[in-house]
Amino acid sequence: MEIIREVALLRRRVEEEKQCGRSVGLVPTMGALHAGHVSLIDRARKENDIVVVSVFVNPTQFNNPEDLRTYPRTEEADCEKMTSAGVNIAFIPSVEEVYPEPDTRVFDLGPVTEVMEGPMRPGHFNGVAQIVSKLFDMVLPHRAYFGEKDFQQIAVIRRMVELEGFDIDIIDCPIMREDDGLAMSSRNVRLTPSQREIAPTIHKALVASLDFAKSHSVKETMQSVINEINAQPEMEVEYYEIVDSLTMQPISDWAECNCPVGCITVYCGEVRLIDNIKYIK
Repeated sequence: MEIIREVALLRRRVEEEKQCGRSVGLVPTMGALHAGHVSLIDRARKENDIVVVSVFVNPTQFNNPEDLRTYPRTEEADCEKMTSAGVNIAFIPSVEEVYPEPDTRVFDLGPVTEVMEGPMRPGHFNGVAQIVSKLFDMVLPHRAYFGEKDFQQIAVIRRMVELEGFDIDIIDCPIMREDDGLAMSSRNVRLTPSQREIAPTIHKALVASLDFAKSHSVKETMQSVINEINAQPEMEVEYYEIVDSLTMQPISDWAECNCPVGCITVYCGEVRLIDNIKYIK
């Protein structure tokens, strides 16, 4: 595996591969890699000749300075995982390399950013659009891979691709879970042992709501999930919304769309965890 830290070298190396007729897949990450990231890499390897993985904790998408400070950084372990997974190029730049000057771009991302994570994390999605657009411009991959745990983020990225005119296929990949159902996340390492024990309640409540929803309204289903999770010590639901999977807009009746998705954010102690589930009709 080749480790690259400079944008100019990354552009040159990727272009060399393309000149040889090789397809390129990009997996953008913020590091602290786990099996969920590896599943994205595996998918990218199956569908492309060359896999580029970026490892960069992007400061512009953090609206909470403490969250940025405490975000896990594990470059050595990340490189070991990437090597084992068959990554061709690891792009691991400094903040100064990615942002030689402040990025003042403001994206017109529309309604997909006006709900859920949008109001809770002002500026977050604009920061996501900034870094992903930069990575897309650096690599110009044929395909880019993202995990469905960040369900709303994928809708934002698709909107950014439309705005910027990138000719890139956005591939969404299933959530990877621990054996007890907890969605894999780099933030899970910050859970205390007692918090880690109760954190799977999130997925358990979401799964239970699938049957509950068959005989209850959208509002009743949301409240049932919230009540079950809030009953646990150290757990508090920040929001739970059931939305149209395409527009991200909340629904009030099951008949409003064909594939509603329940998106949730829960504080377990000070650790902010997200998850989602599809209500297949």
